[in-house]
Amino acid sequence: MNKIGFDNEKYIKLQSQNIRDRINMFGGKLYMEFGGKLFDDFHASRVLPGFAPDSKVKMLMELRDQAEIVIVINADAIEKNKRRGDLGITYDQDALRLMDAFRDIGLYVGSVVITQYNAQPAVQSFENRLTMLGIKVYRHYTIEDYPANIPLIVSDEGFGKNDYIETSRSLVVVTAPGPGSGKLAVCLSQLYHENKRKTTAGYAKFETFPIWNLPLKHPVNVAYEAATADLNDVNMIDPFHLEEYGVTTVNYNRDIEIFPVLAAIMEEIMGSSPYKSPTDMGVNMAGYCITDEDAVTDACVQEIIRRYYAALCSNRQGMSGKSEIYKLELLMRQMNAGIENRPVVAAALEKAEKTGAPAVAIELDNGKIITGKTSPLLGSSAAMLLNCLKELAGIDDSVELISPTIIEPIQHLKISHMGNHNPRLHTDEILIALSICAATDKIAADALAQLPKLRGLEAHSTVILSRVDEQCFRKLGVNITFEPNYQTKKLYHN
Repeated sequence: MNKIGFDNEKYIKLQSQNIRDRINMFGGKLYMEFGGKLFDDFHASRVLPGFAPDSKVKMLMELRDQAEIVIVINADAIEKNKRRGDLGITYDQDALRLMDAFRDIGLYVGSVVITQYNAQPAVQSFENRLTMLGIKVYRHYTIEDYPANIPLIVSDEGFGKNDYIETSRSLVVVTAPGPGSGKLAVCLSQLYHENKRKTTAGYAKFETFPIWNLPLKHPVNVAYEAATADLNDVNMIDPFHLEEYGVTTVNYNRDIEIFPVLAAIMEEIMGSSPYKSPTDMGVNMAGYCITDEDAVTDACVQEIIRRYYAALCSNRQGMSGKSEIYKLELLMRQMNAGIENRPVVAAALEKAEKTGAPAVAIELDNGKIITGKTSPLLGSSAAMLLNCLKELAGIDDSVELISPTIIEPIQHLKISHMGNHNPRLHTDEILIALSICAATDKIAADALAQLPKLRGLEAHSTVILSRVDEQCFRKLGVNITFEPNYQTKKLYHN
């Protein structure tokens, strides 16, 4: 497990140089649409073991003197309080988080652009908040019949109505909290305004997946389809690239479908389109940095199965239909894989059957599987966590890391004073209790010191865990999946 299959250092060097080359191609000014996650690309780190979640940021740090960041957020996402599924925070909160994160590492954040602006009350409130914080805010508006009505789009009534974003660096990174923000439209709008100002500028796209120079059915590209099953994205051979160059490359359906329109818009703005295919627009170099195909394949199989379980749970919660499940089942079949390829599933189910209560299993790097069962003191996830830390630290299973005399007062606090109905300790609570014990107990300290070894491990629960437990495992770096079942028959679950 956890075999390295990707050369991260090589990737950062190749990627930063390729972007420099693209800046020079356009005479020193490039608007680069950044797809996917910048700071925490956990999907990439899961399917390309060795890829660091912050690799893209480290790459940008190589270009810090040339780069500035423009953050794009859709007004509709603000109005509807849209949340990031992985972090559980709203898009407007994530925009602030991103600004802080960029500034903390010395990258310049130039401004925030609100797209599809229509004076929505929540949007105005967010805009006022940004202004009070000293952040430049620009408005971009809805263009009727976008992107089909090219004469209107490339006119003073189209892109011309949008605010011109004042930028000062040669590389303008246009990023967003999530998909559907309007990053591409922002880049094109800027090209329109730069052209009117007689300024030479270009556009490029940074999208890690699908990886253009890997085969269509390569595990990494299949895993990308699994990640976007809810969007119904499909990887395709780029027909424009094949026709122009006679070379087979991979892109996804939305970029291929929109390319003729995009090329026409750029031609209208710039006089001619600099690109002959969607693949031409990209700058991604990840495909050149895979070092172990077997390690990558194993990682991708696990990712697809994880996405399958996520879809099952989403359907159980009434948040999605079954079409996503069917697509993921098809992708698993393409990879000749199934839930039997995830050993923790069978182990957790077997433990639950034996105990008659929810159970959790985790697989260590050496292949050994550790389980945890529900007890009067601990939930199954907290029990598994303690058992796992004992195993990693070489502590005998009979040793109590945390005395019941410490756990029971915490339970009393939860029930009698905090309004909780479940007395069992969650994973975050058990870690706090363990930390307190570690101050005076060397055995507890040894167990606590094992926490970094959990990152990248696979786990499975026989019930859908609470958001608290799920977020705790996420922070620890454990890739956990759930059976689509609740522990109780209550209608409200938190």
